Amino acid sequence: MAEKYIPTVSMFRFVKNAGRILKNPLPFHRENFEKYGDVFQIHIGPGQKVIFSRDAAFAEYVLQKNQKNYQKSTIQTRDLAKYVGKGLLTASGEHWAKQRKLIQPAFHKSHLTGLLESVQQAINIEIEKIQPNKKFDVFPVFNDLAFQTVVKSLFSSAANQKQINRLQYITEAAQKMLVKELRQPFKLWWFHLSGEIKKHINLTREARAILEDIVEERKKSETRYDDLLDMLLDARYEDGQPMDKEQLIDEILILFTAGHETTSNALTFTCELLARNPEAQEKIFKEVETAKSETHDLMGFVRSCVYTQQVIEESMRMYPPAYFIDRVNIEEDNFNGFKLPKGSSILFSCFEIHRHTKQWENPEKFDPERFLDSKAHSSHYFPFGAGPRKCIGNNFAMFEMIMAIAEVISRYKIVPKTSEMEIKPLITLKPKNAILEFSPR
Repeated sequence: MAEKYIPTVSMFRFVKNAGRILKNPLPFHRENFEKYGDVFQIHIGPGQKVIFSRDAAFAEYVLQKNQKNYQKSTIQTRDLAKYVGKGLLTASGEHWAKQRKLIQPAFHKSHLTGLLESVQQAINIEIEKIQPNKKFDVFPVFNDLAFQTVVKSLFSSAANQKQINRLQYITEAAQKMLVKELRQPFKLWWFHLSGEIKKHINLTREARAILEDIVEERKKSETRYDDLLDMLLDARYEDGQPMDKEQLIDEILILFTAGHETTSNALTFTCELLARNPEAQEKIFKEVETAKSETHDLMGFVRSCVYTQQVIEESMRMYPPAYFIDRVNIEEDNFNGFKLPKGSSILFSCFEIHRHTKQWENPEKFDPERFLDSKAHSSHYFPFGAGPRKCIGNNFAMFEMIMAIAEVISRYKIVPKTSEMEIKPLITLKPKNAILEFSPR
């Protein structure tokens, strides 16, 4: 096959648009995709290029078919890792494979069944805080809900509220700092010189100290809770050894960062979409009422809420919390005529793939029924990634979101209070000004 040229956006144009890219890079990406096609590259610095793609087949090739030749970029393995350590999300190579094998059993559906009661308790406590018949930004409610769910599932009651609040603040502050570093690479010297980066690394050291205290308390207590912390403490490598303290803290920090962030975004976007689609709310309400009358088993209830799951899947299609996936090739490669020199940085835009007219009929329309057969979309739908590095907590997140949306809709009708849905792309795709009103049923 003849080699194809990858269209290039100049460094001049990149720097010229730096201000708007910092606020929201997605319109800039959309303009380039519309101008150049499904694959283009940007000069981001002397000798530095990043390839952008919304080609689902290219993503599938990199993430699944030839995944052994691709690893995560330094955005995660170095830049994010300096704040959250070398856990499952940021590890690579043999270290990643070893950790995945060790931790995978903790997220098996049979283990998760035992956590659902704790998840439901956390959901109920946070939803009780909703003030009915008042318009407000719902993101903080779902952010707290998702964080408390992770805390309950990880620690049961081992962490106190002061520790929880501090951990939440630190994980969010580190993310904001990382966004600045990634979107303004030309200011990295200043972030180092001014002490900004050092300040945030010190914050993450504080978070690690808090987590270490919680772990030590659990070990001393000799009480079993069968939560995720117990499962991680029980986990053994092939040689029979447990994780060392530093690795355990790394994994817990990753669960905090990845576990609450994407879920709170997805729940907020789902409620915003439901507010604008009252007929979907009524379908969920009827489904939940039927499911509650037919089963008292939480796992049975979750599995009965089929339409509720379709609504969440459609929400994550339109507003994928993990809105880009990055990879770097280990050896030179070629896809569909595009030559990929060794060490090429590739960013796949899930936001664009999920809205591509080649794959989706009326992609801008909210249509949960398109997921009646979810397997039909497996080659171009990546809310949790794909291949061996697919999110380890995808089942946990889906169960939690189904339970949360079911609980909200069984108590309230949701009314929108703004005309348009707004987004704030950071490390994840966050909602902005999600002003809604909840009317009691």
